[in-house]
Amino acid sequence: MVRVVAASPVLQRSAIADVDGNSAASQTRRERGKRADALRNIEAIIDAATRLLATNPDASVNEIAKAAGVGRVTLYGHFDSRTALVREVAQRAIHNTSEVLATLDLEGDPREALGRLLEETWRLTHRYGAVVIAGSQALAPEDMRRAHDEPAARVVALLTRGRDAGEFRADMPIEWQVGVIQAILHGASLAVHRGEIGGDEAPTLVRDTVLAALAP
Repeated sequence: MVRVVAASPVLQRSAIADVDGNSAASQTRRERGKRADALRNIEAIIDAATRLLATNPDASVNEIAKAAGVGRVTLYGHFDSRTALVREVAQRAIHNTSEVLATLDLEGDPREALGRLLEETWRLTHRYGAVVIAGSQALAPEDMRRAHDEPAARVVALLTRGRDAGEFRADMPIEWQVGVIQAILHGASLAVHRGEIGGDEAPTLVRDTVLAALAP
């Protein structure tokens, strides 16, 4: 005759707790995996949108999703509209530009300082290109003003210092000089995209062209 020995209540509770614990741990791991996948998808979407919008401010959701390696459903799961995605990309571009330029050393000789500013500004302009144009309908007016005013203010400050030191010509409006600098920056970016000049030579070309135009 076989005797069935019932497990003690303590052992039963221990076994249940072990099963529940394993189940909870598995659920936590699955949730962490999903969050990690979601974060990777978000960053892939933003990176792809930045690349495409930099050269084509009208890039479609389909084009962005394809470049990111995700489907439209996944993209819309993270960004409920193209406007929301463009706003996020543009805000990141503005924030990154502001952070990078704020770390530049603009002291000392105004020509050398402006040269450093021009080279770094070109790199940022080339990276983000038409992103701000794409974001013009998605961003608040104050964000758009900040995107243009902060970089321009740094240039104006250096031009003023250079004029006072006799390093830059002062026989034309300073606003005109700022506009010329912006045109050269954007022109260089377009020239690289068209294959007319190499990306590695563009910063030097921008710097030398601007400084030559400003020479008294």
